[in-house]
Amino acid sequence: MSKPWPVTLRDDGPSGSVVLRPLRRRDAGEWMRLRAVNAAWLEPWEATSPTEQPATSTFGEYLRVLSAQARSGSALPFAVELDGALAGQLTVSSITYGSLCSASIGYWIGREYAGRGVIPTSVAMATDYCFTALGLHRIEINIRPENGPSLRVVEKLGFRDEGLRERYLHIQGRWRDHRTFALTAEEVPEGLLARWQRLRDAL
Repeated sequence: MSKPWPVTLRDDGPSGSVVLRPLRRRDAGEWMRLRAVNAAWLEPWEATSPTEQPATSTFGEYLRVLSAQARSGSALPFAVELDGALAGQLTVSSITYGSLCSASIGYWIGREYAGRGVIPTSVAMATDYCFTALGLHRIEINIRPENGPSLRVVEKLGFRDEGLRERYLHIQGRWRDHRTFALTAEEVPEGLLARWQRLRDAL
């Protein structure tokens, strides 16, 4: 099997070319600009720490942590591009093998790119890569019940609702409930991207 990281994934669809690629140091300026202009859009869903907040890290420090996780095989930190422009980020995390063979997917996208199928396409590509190249069995996505745009993503892709996890993640100073959505490899033998493409093309 080829080395699972770094890797670039691509889909050319009706809304443009969606690319998942490794987040790079030279993304710093555009990444910070995108985060800044979308602060109000992203803040309600951003994880926080229940303990005293550490000093704010630089983008370089943040990237070093993600890169170390990628090298160890515990995470895949992707930049999300639409037609060559940085549009957001998708991270496959908590990659576990053995009897579980599972991982979690989290993502964010700039508001100006939302509603164009970028994140459903990105999640589908990442899920397929986890099932094929990594040999994982299960992918889960955890979403706050109030997060309508993210709920629409998992609905479009056919992830199963596995129920509520009470006080699951610390967000905006409080432990917040999340709903867990999951998909196993047996549910998409033809690939999630292929299934999503058929649905997307029919819309």
